[in-house]
Amino acid sequence: MLKVSVFKRRDDFTLSVELEAPTPGVVALFGRSGCGKTTLVNIISGLLAPDEGRIQLDDTVLTDSRAGIAVPAERRRMGYVFQDPRLFPHCSVLGNLRYGQKRATATTHSISFDEVISLLGLTSLLHRRPHELSGGERQRVSLGRALLSQPQLLLLDEPLASLDVARREEVLPYLEALRDRLSIPMVYVSHQFDEVLRLATHVVLMGAGSVVAQGTLNQISLLPALRAIVGPDSVGAVLDGIVTQVDPTRGMADLQLGRGILHVSLRDAQIGARVRIQLLARDIVLATESPHALSIRNALQGTVIEISDDDHEAVLVKVDIGGATVLSRITQNAVEALSLRVGTPVWVLVNAVSTRGHAFRLTSR
Repeated sequence: MLKVSVFKRRDDFTLSVELEAPTPGVVALFGRSGCGKTTLVNIISGLLAPDEGRIQLDDTVLTDSRAGIAVPAERRRMGYVFQDPRLFPHCSVLGNLRYGQKRATATTHSISFDEVISLLGLTSLLHRRPHELSGGERQRVSLGRALLSQPQLLLLDEPLASLDVARREEVLPYLEALRDRLSIPMVYVSHQFDEVLRLATHVVLMGAGSVVAQGTLNQISLLPALRAIVGPDSVGAVLDGIVTQVDPTRGMADLQLGRGILHVSLRDAQIGARVRIQLLARDIVLATESPHALSIRNALQGTVIEISDDDHEAVLVKVDIGGATVLSRITQNAVEALSLRVGTPVWVLVNAVSTRGHAFRLTSR
């Protein structure tokens, strides 16, 4: 468990944070620019001292202002990956990686050099200099150097922010591999919800120097506080499903979601795999009668559990589909025409191509 309770005042900005997140896994600090995410990560790393507070990672107390504990940054065994890879320009990729190895203590070598090279696809880059690498390749080397220091916590401060879309898509699968294959807790700072959607196991939603909400991505995806940040087009429930059937010729898969089966466009899926999807509220259609003769293949039975006003002249309807929850944005006129209220049985209609799916496998100790 990562436990953080810190207070820091800097000029006209005040950070006051209380959070607890399970380890291992990826704790995403998500929020608008200027909300205090980087300040918090710097405090966790030991690069910045809080005015007061306590930080504990599993059984190790790193900071306790009342007890006078302040473990120096260099002794915290943390790998830090910045927006700028900060590689040594005069060293080859191999030299930069070896530097990470030198920072590891003699008793903490649990991640081998060959494992890191294989995991991050660095074999062909070892003898190049940083200026010969693409932005995505430089960031992968930076990740490798941090991993070879044998960290007990990996801090990533918007590591993809300086990359274009193509380079971000190049690096994201490597970050997913780190999450799935290594039991290293990670704190991942981002203001890009797509990155959080793909990587996070726990989300800390931040605003104006404090924690607005925290929990699993499934829980956070349903909160109005998230909608205020991501905007109406990205509002939607995040769900974890289990692959029950695959059709590789069409690139389709069936997912068990609650009591229903959802047909999604998803390539390279394996039966039994856990898959995370986001069902956008704008793409969900509700019906009060069993649908028929429609091109939409997905029709899940559910019950309305909440109806709330949306900020965009619409209504958000929350529907329980039996162990999972989805959101639908419809007009107030539609609510009245369908006579929707809490407890109304409905059919949830989802177009397969409207889902955003990403393979996801939880890590465990």
